[in-house]
Amino acid sequence: MKSLQDHLRQYVAARRTLGTQLREPAKTLSGFIRFLSRKKSKFITIPLALEWSQQSKNVQPATWARKLSMVRQFARWLSVIEPRHQVPPPRLLNVRHRRNKPHIYSDQEIAWLMAAAAALKSPQGMKGLTLGTLIGLLVATGLRPGEAGALENQDVDFEAGVLVIRESKFGKSRLVPVDKSVVRALGKYARERNRTFPLPCCSAFFVSDRGTPLNLGAVRRWFCKVSRSCGLRKGPEGKRCGRGPRLQDMRHTFATKRLMEWYRTGSNVPLQMPKLATYLGHSSVACTYWYIEAVPELLELATEFQLTPTQGGRR
Repeated sequence: MKSLQDHLRQYVAARRTLGTQLREPAKTLSGFIRFLSRKKSKFITIPLALEWSQQSKNVQPATWARKLSMVRQFARWLSVIEPRHQVPPPRLLNVRHRRNKPHIYSDQEIAWLMAAAAALKSPQGMKGLTLGTLIGLLVATGLRPGEAGALENQDVDFEAGVLVIRESKFGKSRLVPVDKSVVRALGKYARERNRTFPLPCCSAFFVSDRGTPLNLGAVRRWFCKVSRSCGLRKGPEGKRCGRGPRLQDMRHTFATKRLMEWYRTGSNVPLQMPKLATYLGHSSVACTYWYIEAVPELLELATEFQLTPTQGGRR
């Protein structure tokens, strides 16, 4: 009889063949399996799934619902093999998903963040260099943080000025042209990284202070620290980040500023929208129109130009 951990590896492998990265669910479900082991349960039950999903008390209820949803999908797959696994029903926690209101960074705020990032200290000096360069890349390209963190050396074409984003959200890959200033910044980072680690231990473009691939959770903690030092985020010290602007909001900032520029210069925005959607890697143009609805100033510009935004989709 296979263990739950063996079943999880098989489940993750099967989902990834369909183009899903499943990074967060794979890690989260491993924690759930360890929880079941401590409870001495060989099968998924609805009460245990509920208990596990609500263990963290300092998070939003939507986080509980997201964790329970991961269990539900895994349990549904497992129940075909072994009917004794119980599948938590949808809406068991009755939590309505709400989008976070995006924070649109000003140029001054970006400058503060990059200066604070550069001041971060670490034994090898890579923490500040990596975070500062990563912030600059997100601001200049609108990449998802996970996409930037997953870049490998072969994905950065310095001569062509193009980034290769491989199998990102929805299993889509795309080419992202970047400005010459971005190429110069990435080149400078690569030279400093190679000087620090002349014998690289991985193929990742962005690395930690140990020369290993980035852990996005650690990057978010670095970002929380510099956000607090800039006064952009208020919250408790220590491991908890509190609430405030996120790395993801740099993507919102990129899209919003591009749309506002088009409106103000009189561009044909509906004609430009598919280009922006492709650049950002959205599943449809409707997802890109969500930015118009989410930012009051942009919605006002859209109304002024007599554009009726479509119903938004997922980011």
